Amino acid sequence: MVTLRNRLLPLVSLREMFGLPAVALDDRNKIVVVPLPDQTSVGIVMDTVKEVLRVSRSMLDPVPSLMRGGKAHGEILGICRLNGGKRLVSVLSAEALFENEVVRCAAANVDSEGNVEDVMAADQVGGAITLAEEEQFVVFRLADEEYGAPIDSVQEIVRVPDTLTRLPKAPSFIKGVVNLRGAVLPVVDQRTRFDLDDIERNDRQRIMVFTIEGVRTGFIVDSVSEVLKIPRNAIGPTPVLSEEQARIISRVANLEKQKRMILLIDTDHLLEKHEITTLEETSGGARQRAAVGELSSANA
Repeated sequence: MVTLRNRLLPLVSLREMFGLPAVALDDRNKIVVVPLPDQTSVGIVMDTVKEVLRVSRSMLDPVPSLMRGGKAHGEILGICRLNGGKRLVSVLSAEALFENEVVRCAAANVDSEGNVEDVMAADQVGGAITLAEEEQFVVFRLADEEYGAPIDSVQEIVRVPDTLTRLPKAPSFIKGVVNLRGAVLPVVDQRTRFDLDDIERNDRQRIMVFTIEGVRTGFIVDSVSEVLKIPRNAIGPTPVLSEEQARIISRVANLEKQKRMILLIDTDHLLEKHEITTLEETSGGARQRAAVGELSSANA
């Protein structure tokens, strides 16, 4: 069990549920919290979390009956075809995973137990690290460096489209705009922001969406690798080399066992005040152009 938002969360091992060999836990393991229909929640311990995918339902195929073992409803809801069928992802059914009454009863009992402070105190006596002593970051790469953005600041992670719509007379730091579910999203190339060399577009790149002073903005990064829990005692201040660096990257995570240094960014300072104003104007202008285009098409 762990504590999550002042409540106890029971944990189950996906490896054991699937009958796979048990392995020792390390920093790569992740917990995915799954809400159940009876208002309880369960944490599923996984080997790692690679990425967040948004896919069309048309890419989801039913599981072949032979794989279902003759059951009408199995733990695998369907098979998702990615990259033209070269990559297959099994989509799990959370409800089917927890049809076991033992798991449901355990979740209900834990959810109804009382004082979380007592449990946290017991954790501290036993030397365990509670969630309150950790911070979560979405880790991404630029060139040869790893960066972390606070998970609460990341609204979405989407693929970079084949083409970005360039707007006339837009500032150089704006690479273009994209249509994200009906909303115009200005896109900034983070390599350009950090004075790194440009690279050709590739399938590993992602757009990380943040809201900075009320303006939703996408930032292109080389790749997004994982969601990582970092103990606070592994986080320290970065050496101050410039005023801008101190504003954007004021902390660094030193993970000695993994031989990793992760630069932790403050997303609120990724843009200057005047740049935020420019992005607002750019988004508004793009929306007006889109509206005029739709009106012209309707009149035609």
